Amino acid sequence: MRVALAFLRGDLSAAGRVVPPTGFTARLTLLTAAAMAFLAVFALALSLATGRLADRWSEALARSATIRISAPSEQMQAQVQAVLAVLSTTPGIATYRALESEEMKALLGPWFGPDLPVDSLPLPQLIEVTETAEGIDAEGLRLRLAAEVPGAILDDHTRWRRPLVAAAERLRMLGLLSLVLIGGAMAGMITLAAQAALAANGQVIRVLRLVGARDAFIAKAFVRRFTLRGLAGAVLGTAAGMIAIALLPATDEAGAFLTGLGFAGAGWLWPLVIPPLAAVVAYVATRAAALRMLKGIR
Repeated sequence: MRVALAFLRGDLSAAGRVVPPTGFTARLTLLTAAAMAFLAVFALALSLATGRLADRWSEALARSATIRISAPSEQMQAQVQAVLAVLSTTPGIATYRALESEEMKALLGPWFGPDLPVDSLPLPQLIEVTETAEGIDAEGLRLRLAAEVPGAILDDHTRWRRPLVAAAERLRMLGLLSLVLIGGAMAGMITLAAQAALAANGQVIRVLRLVGARDAFIAKAFVRRFTLRGLAGAVLGTAAGMIAIALLPATDEAGAFLTGLGFAGAGWLWPLVIPPLAAVVAYVATRAAALRMLKGIR
């Protein structure tokens, strides 16, 4: 703790005055850290949101199934009753019911419009099935339906669930990869800024060496100054990013496209990790650049 406080107190040493307090390197470091932190907030929000989305899709589809019955109109009611009888004796089923014509109309409305004449079309009958936590034996139910109600087909949503969950998982991985790339870009920009500051103060560094200053002593001043600049810029960028996330349209205003995008509950604490990590990136990048540049200044 004492070391951290001494580090944050600023440039109290003579070597600290080697680093120019203003200039393009200061603006470049602050701007880079702020921009990278702002982007990191959105990448983090994307990763967390897609993780929640994958869990929600997986849970919702894993607990539901649909039975589709295709039969002539005069046989439809009898086959529906036969399927309901099979479901009543099937373990792992919480609820089941045949969809009404109005519900079928609502399901097909987005594709065919609200005026679809459901009653006059030879549509299959759908039966909605909700599973218990234990789930059902899908293959066993399919065999029973094939034997007792040949016109009934079970869809346990596996073919829908797997691509959706896989897509959400890939989006989450892309978000995490974006965080790594953002950190690398920030390290590169701060390294260039530190090298420019060192090169601009080559004469002062030579004088300090003549009076006995060691390279570690000189490098410490650059590391402190650029680390604090990176931390300050990251704080500004993180705050701006969190405000931007908070101002996103609500779910009911944005519709399904933006559902769940952003942070939820304790997830708002995650962006607070970005400024300390940015300071660590700035520290490592500046220290490596300073020690390397000092070896080349003679």
